[in-house]
Amino acid sequence: MIKKAEEILKKVFGYNSFRPLQKEVIENVISQKDTLVIMPTGGGKSLTYQIPALMFDGITIVVSPLISLMKDQVEQLKELGVEAIFLNSSLSQWDYQYNVEQIKKGEVKLLYVAPETLLLDRTLDLLENLNVDCITIDEAHCISEWGHDFRPVYREIASLQPKFPKAVFMALTATATPQVQNDIANNLKLKAANRFIASFNRGNLYLQVIEKTFPLKQILNFLDKHKNQSGIVYCFSRNQVDELTEELDERGFSVKPYHAGLPDKVRMKNQEKFIKDDIQIIVATIAFGMGINKPNVRFVIHYDLPKNIESYYQEIGRAGRDGLRAECLLLFGYGDIRKINYFIDMKEGREKLVAKQHLDKLVRYAESYECRRIPLLTYFGEDYTQANCGICDNCTREVKDLVDITIEAQKFMSCVKRTGEIFGAMHIVDVLLGSRNQKVLDRKHNELSTYGIGKEHPRETWLSISNQLIVKNILRKDIEYGSIKITEAGYAVLKGEAEVKGKLEVETKFTSKSITTLDYDKKLFSILRTARKNIADKSGLPPYAIFPDKTLIEMAAYYPQTEKDLMNIHGVGEAKFKKYGAKFILFISNYCKKFNIQSVTPIGFDKRRKTERGTKKLRHEIIGNEINSGKSISSILNEYNIKIDTLVEHVTKYSNLVAPINPHVLFEYVKCNAQVQGEVYKHFEKLGDEFLRPIYDAMNEEVSYLELRILKLAYLFQRRDSN
Repeated sequence: MIKKAEEILKKVFGYNSFRPLQKEVIENVISQKDTLVIMPTGGGKSLTYQIPALMFDGITIVVSPLISLMKDQVEQLKELGVEAIFLNSSLSQWDYQYNVEQIKKGEVKLLYVAPETLLLDRTLDLLENLNVDCITIDEAHCISEWGHDFRPVYREIASLQPKFPKAVFMALTATATPQVQNDIANNLKLKAANRFIASFNRGNLYLQVIEKTFPLKQILNFLDKHKNQSGIVYCFSRNQVDELTEELDERGFSVKPYHAGLPDKVRMKNQEKFIKDDIQIIVATIAFGMGINKPNVRFVIHYDLPKNIESYYQEIGRAGRDGLRAECLLLFGYGDIRKINYFIDMKEGREKLVAKQHLDKLVRYAESYECRRIPLLTYFGEDYTQANCGICDNCTREVKDLVDITIEAQKFMSCVKRTGEIFGAMHIVDVLLGSRNQKVLDRKHNELSTYGIGKEHPRETWLSISNQLIVKNILRKDIEYGSIKITEAGYAVLKGEAEVKGKLEVETKFTSKSITTLDYDKKLFSILRTARKNIADKSGLPPYAIFPDKTLIEMAAYYPQTEKDLMNIHGVGEAKFKKYGAKFILFISNYCKKFNIQSVTPIGFDKRRKTERGTKKLRHEIIGNEINSGKSISSILNEYNIKIDTLVEHVTKYSNLVAPINPHVLFEYVKCNAQVQGEVYKHFEKLGDEFLRPIYDAMNEEVSYLELRILKLAYLFQRRDSN
């Protein structure tokens, strides 16, 4: 039976292989065993019931909480040639009745309904006369009182099991703690052996938390590095959504708002514009997103703090559903905690206690200095043991040029002490900078000896110092109110009995990295995106329903110009090829003729093969060739106006992709002696060379990251020679 499932996977969906756990889940379902599936957003949950639906003789019912989600799923399935429809309140009476007739005729494989619609007598009467093979409950966390989105009507679905004794029941969700998982299983009477829990880790999401100091400026800096990319910005309130949208709109960004205070038509129109790539950015409250299946969301920004980790995980889960790299930025401010606590305090009893616990865990996540994935995945009961994920701010942060900040720490703590240890960092910094704001003057803090003693550093630096002191347990911050107090370790520093090492350079830079490791033709990708948008607009569909970005990227990497080549591309099944294959082959063929480019074979593909006439040398190739020809490093730095860090990046890329370079030409920038270099090589041997942070820590932060990069090149060069 699994062979049949693999055929459907390729023929209908255009995928060559299953993702983790998909095959096991499908085998369980087609064996008529009730199944609970916990799988992250973007992990391929939908296929685990869609493929069995195409294998069963009868109909599969999919219970979905949102109209927009049903509509999106049905549109995509129809594009794949699958008979799918939905029944909900958005349909006219005529359309509703037409869909009912299609169901009665047995011409439907998947029926999407809301739980309220499913439980109606007329729906049950319709289904009782049909061969119902499977009832799938999507977003199953709604069943649990312990879930973040509890809906009592979901608990009534279990009562349908006696009515459909031959149907296999499936429950699927992306966000469920062990407690919620048990609640779902108990409600549906599922056996433990039939639980399939995939890793909650979304390895393509870059997780970053920065202290919220000047949020608009921070957002603008981030967006400047993510031009022409699709993204969501979440805000706490409707007013904040409107204000931020206006600010971004005035600066020329392609942006619209979304919140419950907007008229229904406006809200739906803005959502549709976002889905169809008519706008790039949606600024929204948490009311937005649950029904959105847009795969090419490249970033999610939390302008304000979410209420809990489950909400945060679900919201960042809207990024990178296509498996390509996406960025998740959280602006963390203690003022936001007070806002959330204000609303929590309106609750009572267990509800209030649970909300406080959820908020506390989110704050711990934001303040963590370890890999972001450890507290995040631990929350969902997953034991994440990898020391360095390589794709979060804490694991990729390069703490370079640590300096003595003892005097700064003493100044800050003196000010904390003299103001009574009841104020937050912003007020302390106001006093240090000699601010004349009303709060400072009203409390006569302008008369303190610490008033104005910190003018040598800007506000951002002092705020960064305060955060470093909290991380080092020199200061302690009250979670609820944000006030700062001095710890025992802090008093030792204040008395001059201990020194503090830290950084005075504020880390607010955002970099834009490639969304994929695949070397693809950006110009062709842009042409294909435009073509896809035109086709989608004429068909009234979102562009990703034609082909997702991942498919276009592969087209732009491999230049398929025949049916056989195009059918090897991810996401190109038979139905899609019949509809769009000829058009895309034509675009690619015309482009290849113009630039004299040949097709390449995806299997074992390293670099695009272009004919000599169409080849343009890249910067790393030019610099690598010049170093190998004997040109001095200093002259190359001057000629190309680049820094040594950038040159080392080019040398690394050249060594990996083109030919080895003897890195000893860079050793004038290695300050550590031969003995220390030998220790570094031993650590590479022991800890591996994939990440530099473990080596940096093992060397007690005494060898800079620049030196480690050069020594890594030397280590790999030596190892290559010895082999």
